[in-house]
Amino acid sequence: MGTRVAEGVREGRSPPEVVIAMEETLAEQEDRNLNSDSSSSSSDDDDEAAEDLRIKTLEKSLAENPFDYDTNVQYIQCLRKFGRLKQLRQARESMNERFPLSSEMWQEWIKDEVSLCTRTFLNSSEAFTEVEKLYERAVQEYLSVPLWCDYINFVQEHDASISRCSPDGVSKMRQLFERALTAAGLHIIEGNKIWEAYRNFEQAICLIMGDNENEEKEKQTHRVRNLYHRQLSVPLVDLRSTLRDYKLWEAEQGNHNDANSEFDGVPTNIISAYKKAIEVYNARKQYEEQISNHDASDSERLQQFMNYIKFEESSGDPARVQILYERAVALFPISSDLWLRYSSDLDRTLKVPAILRSVYSRATKNCTWVGELWVRYLLSLERLHASEKELSNVFEQAIQCAFPNYKEYLDLFLTRVDGLRRRMSLVGSKEDGLDYVLIRETFQRATEFLLPECLSTDDLLHLHSYWARLEVKLGNDIVAARGVWENLLKKSGSMLEIWLSYISMEIELGQINEARSIYKRCYSKRFSGTGSEDVCHSWLRFEREHGTLDDFDLAQKKVAPRLQELMAFNNQQETKVDLASVVNKDGSPAANAPQKRKIGKALEVKQPPGKRKKYTSEPVQASKRDSIRAPEQIKLAEETDKGQVEKLLDTDAANNQSVGTSESRESKPNHYNDECTAFISNLSVEANEDHLREFFRDCGVTAIRLLKDRKTGGPRGLAYVDFSDDEHLAAAVAKNKQKLLGKKLSIARSDPKHSQKRILDGSKTSAAHGVLIGKRFARGNSIRKEDESEATIVDKRGSSGKFTGSVTFAAPRALVKPLGWTKREAKPDQDNEKPKSNDEFRDMLLKK
Repeated sequence: MGTRVAEGVREGRSPPEVVIAMEETLAEQEDRNLNSDSSSSSSDDDDEAAEDLRIKTLEKSLAENPFDYDTNVQYIQCLRKFGRLKQLRQARESMNERFPLSSEMWQEWIKDEVSLCTRTFLNSSEAFTEVEKLYERAVQEYLSVPLWCDYINFVQEHDASISRCSPDGVSKMRQLFERALTAAGLHIIEGNKIWEAYRNFEQAICLIMGDNENEEKEKQTHRVRNLYHRQLSVPLVDLRSTLRDYKLWEAEQGNHNDANSEFDGVPTNIISAYKKAIEVYNARKQYEEQISNHDASDSERLQQFMNYIKFEESSGDPARVQILYERAVALFPISSDLWLRYSSDLDRTLKVPAILRSVYSRATKNCTWVGELWVRYLLSLERLHASEKELSNVFEQAIQCAFPNYKEYLDLFLTRVDGLRRRMSLVGSKEDGLDYVLIRETFQRATEFLLPECLSTDDLLHLHSYWARLEVKLGNDIVAARGVWENLLKKSGSMLEIWLSYISMEIELGQINEARSIYKRCYSKRFSGTGSEDVCHSWLRFEREHGTLDDFDLAQKKVAPRLQELMAFNNQQETKVDLASVVNKDGSPAANAPQKRKIGKALEVKQPPGKRKKYTSEPVQASKRDSIRAPEQIKLAEETDKGQVEKLLDTDAANNQSVGTSESRESKPNHYNDECTAFISNLSVEANEDHLREFFRDCGVTAIRLLKDRKTGGPRGLAYVDFSDDEHLAAAVAKNKQKLLGKKLSIARSDPKHSQKRILDGSKTSAAHGVLIGKRFARGNSIRKEDESEATIVDKRGSSGKFTGSVTFAAPRALVKPLGWTKREAKPDQDNEKPKSNDEFRDMLLKK
């Protein structure tokens, strides 16, 4: 086997490739032996089939979602269990490209590689180098004292230069120990393991020195003593045991001391440092016990870590704070708050390039969905004067991540542009390959990636105004700057703020004629709220400040009729709101007919109330529920109601066509023809349009109408929100029962057509009711068949019925015949009847 390995190396293949080839050959031989073995059972074949099925299932899952951490771990464990070494190495490399690996996973990986090297070419320098590279990658990801100890032991055992104690080997080992102490030497619980290993290494060198090397031996003794002194000044667990070992070692060197005395033979400065270290350790002992409590939940332990870090920050030692953060992220690698706080502290206190790069790289791999971490990563690289290539790679990785909202993508794009702008402004930036084309391409990608409907007005204006300004200042292209605004107007031309920002840019550049031409394009457009009036007044102010008298007269000539149209339209809208406010919520117009006739100034003929004499059957003054008008009056009133409503609706429709403005936010009609509207209830009284736009930021909001109380002017907790299409409306309705400002919203689709139909149906029902009653009075309270068909009515729930038999419930009491009367009986003349005396009444009762 050794010959075959040597031949493979001579052929130019790397040792790992040779090992893989040998393992595949051995596997093929084993397969042939198994096939030739007649005693193999069918259960082995079943296990192999199940193994293949399990691996293929995991591979399919990873192909669909390669960023599934748990699936990656299961896939690696499965390959390791079944000994598929080539696939195992590839799987580990692939996972490490996406995630930092835990210390346990690194130890397993390195153990497998070391075992493979031991079986093939133990003394091969190439194999040692490959394993050493794995250790270097491992210790950079998470803080792990056991991993550092394994690394140190591996180098001591397998590095030939160190085994021979050559100067280069000894120097290399000392550098490795110092790195380990920097990384984990302050670990209160486990740091003493590295200190002890370092002392043992230096003591071993001292022991192998000959007697004739007194000078070198004295230097080596000084190194060991210095290590003891350094360790005794660091707060570590079991520090008193280290002090006893130090005194014993000094005694072996001929410096006798009293073993019963704690500090006998110890220098004064070391005693002072030791006492201070013990004091520091005692102050942190309770925190160490709390974070070491494995019975506590993860959230409790994380909170204990945060308390510990806060306490350590108060002492002002950045190195200790960093050690605590490293211990915390090793246990809670997907806590975004922890990474954000860690990176922020490093940027503020410990600005070491290698450490910052490592922390941000691990943070963004563990919490890919946190846009703020990527933004900080780019800023940190810029502070470290990283190359454009490195910055571009990090930005491209960030764009591929899934952030929860578009705001984070916008911040990422703007951060990238900010960095390019700053570096282009520096002298010699052209040497780095920077060009304004990069900024323009980044802006173009941002506008294509971020839909205008998903951004707030402020964010949309910020992005495009920034772009247009850079086109002028860095790109020196005013035509391109105008193109930025023109493209935005094509997408969102109904927003007044965009027009005003465009005009503001032209004024700043001194392009007065271009600004005037923009006013001429937009003053007649339809804007939400009072935007149409505002742009007219803005044009007049512009001409006062920048134009001639002729320019001002021309603007006034165009603006004046436009303002009159808007004023007339607003007055008509107020009238319509007053009319709609008297309609009941259930759509019953009959109950509000008198009020509508009063508002509409429709004529109404009123009968004087009938008077009834005492002891007569003449009509009495009717109550409100029993009062009724003559058939002609009823018919006239119902036709007036219906005509007045239809007339106002037709007038409003005509005004909407003639006046190209949207309704003002203060006066909105109750009925809309828009089919993409949601009705919002249970709103907080503090909610405004900005809150609703932010709440529906990903749903394509086009307009918002907040309902206010007509008497007090305060919010009613109700609103109508218009959306661009049915798909966005469905997304908005899906947010039903979500909270806004602490209150669960009730969101439902608004159906104005159904409400309008209900009102008109109610008007028709009231008119039919009046016609029916008039016919009954005219025909002596009898209904023919053809009249019955006309008497069919529909109530507000949709049920229908016909009047049958003698109907008296809808007639006035004065017109209803008393019970017992017949057609042949004549109506008694009650006016001529003589009143009975008391004796006559008594005789009449006694007879009965």
